[in-house]
Amino acid sequence: MRNKYILTPYFLDRPEPGLRPLARPGWQRNAPALPVGSPQEQLVHLYRPLAAQVAAAVRAGERPVSVAGDCCAALGVLTGLEQAGVRPALIWFDAHGDFNTWETTPSGFLGGMPLAMAVGHGDQTLVQGLGLTPLDEADVILTDARDLDAGERLSLAASAVRHVPDVAALLTEPLPPGSLYVHFDADVLRIEDAPAMSYPAAGGPPLETLRQVFARLADTGRVTAVSLSAWNPALDGDGRSRKVVMGMLAE
Repeated sequence: MRNKYILTPYFLDRPEPGLRPLARPGWQRNAPALPVGSPQEQLVHLYRPLAAQVAAAVRAGERPVSVAGDCCAALGVLTGLEQAGVRPALIWFDAHGDFNTWETTPSGFLGGMPLAMAVGHGDQTLVQGLGLTPLDEADVILTDARDLDAGERLSLAASAVRHVPDVAALLTEPLPPGSLYVHFDADVLRIEDAPAMSYPAAGGPPLETLRQVFARLADTGRVTAVSLSAWNPALDGDGRSRKVVMGMLAE
């Protein structure tokens, strides 16, 4: 299946110019002018065209690969898949849980909430604005998530989301049936491998383990979509993190 790359050069509702040079011939760019409004309202306007691009790629027999500056863009990808008639299982690679709500978050960071939103928890302004039907918790695997806030840890434990702390376990654990959507937050990587992260967390899986897990997922022939939450370009003066992360995405 041919990959269709879609670049959204934003970090939440803020343009991220450092991501623009990633675009290659054949890539689509999603960078609409955003209206005045709340962050959630602006993200609805940002992710609606992303959803349309994802849906068009799927209908054309292509695999959409979304590249953006944060994990909330995954909601746009899910919306596009739903518009194309695909309800996938979601495999989410992340150093964090992204399972906070306004009631549990210690920081108030919207970028720490998208996985919770995707399964119907917390503020559903963005989900409803996109017309997304939340996923069933049992259709989600969250792997790594080595840096959890106290409240989201409790919420995650009380949910049906399958938390797989050891990424290597995905080499042997049973995978969900049907279509798979793989979301890859670059901060799942070890700091020594890719240091240019806005929210670094000590530990993490070796590069080779991730490569093997990604290869297993690819070998299923069932990966319908992929998304990447990128590194921080402002911290990547030597380009090392870009090289490592984009190399992983290519695999």
